[in-house]
Amino acid sequence: MAADKTPRFYFSLRSPYSWLAYRELVDTHPDVAAAVEWRPFFEPDAVSERMLTEAGGSFPYTPMSRAKHLYVLQDVGRLAKARGLRLTWPVDKAPVWEVPHLAYLVALREGHGSAYVAAAYRARWEEGRDICEPAVVAAIATAVGVDGDAAAGAAEDPELRREGVRLLRDIDADGVFGVPFFVHGYSRFWGLDRLPDFVGHLRARTVPAPRLPEPVAAAVGLGPRSTDDGHAGGCG
Repeated sequence: MAADKTPRFYFSLRSPYSWLAYRELVDTHPDVAAAVEWRPFFEPDAVSERMLTEAGGSFPYTPMSRAKHLYVLQDVGRLAKARGLRLTWPVDKAPVWEVPHLAYLVALREGHGSAYVAAAYRARWEEGRDICEPAVVAAIATAVGVDGDAAAGAAEDPELRREGVRLLRDIDADGVFGVPFFVHGYSRFWGLDRLPDFVGHLRARTVPAPRLPEPVAAAVGLGPRSTDDGHAGGCG
C-alpha cells in the first residue's frame, strides 16, 4: 500500500518546542507552512482515551522526569531568547487538552484554522494564559472570527470528540511519538532541529523553490553590488 503523500505537520499547543517550530515555519518558511496539512497532537483525557482504546488505537505518552522538565525550562528559554521571542511560562492547573485542540477543529471548519493556532500559541507562550480554560478559548476564537461558544464547547461536542479520536488514531498510524513531527510519504522528521531537513525534503519534491529577486544593475562608481537580498522563504 502506497504511503499518503500529503505532507503533515503534527503540532501541539501544549509543547514549547512545537511553538518554536511553528514560529520558525510561518516566519521563515511560509511556502512550506502553506503546503502542509496541520494536525493537532494532544494527550487524551479519560473519555478520549476510552474511545481510542475501543477503536483499537493507543497514544504514545511517557511521563516527563523532573530532570527533563528542568532541562526543558532552561532549553526553551535559551532557544526563545536566541530567536528574539518573548516567552511567558504558563501554569497548567487542571489541563484538558481537548479544550483548545478540538476548538481548532471548529476554527478549521470555519476557515480560520491558521489564525486560531497563531492566537492560541500567542496566548499560551507569550501571554502565559490558560488555554484549557473554555472562557479563554472563547476569547481567542472570537478574536479571530470564530464562533466563540462553539469553540469553547468543542470538547463537549460528541461529533468533535469522535473527530478527535480519529486524529489520535492517525497519530498512532503515522508513528508520531512527540512534537513537532513532520510526515511526508514514508519520511519522518521529529523535533525542532529537524525542521530545516523537512523543509529541504519537501521543497525538493513538492514545493516550488522560492523565486530569487531579479538582478539589480550596479550603481555607477560603486563597484559590484550583491543581488542576494533574500527571498520569500527567508533563510531556508
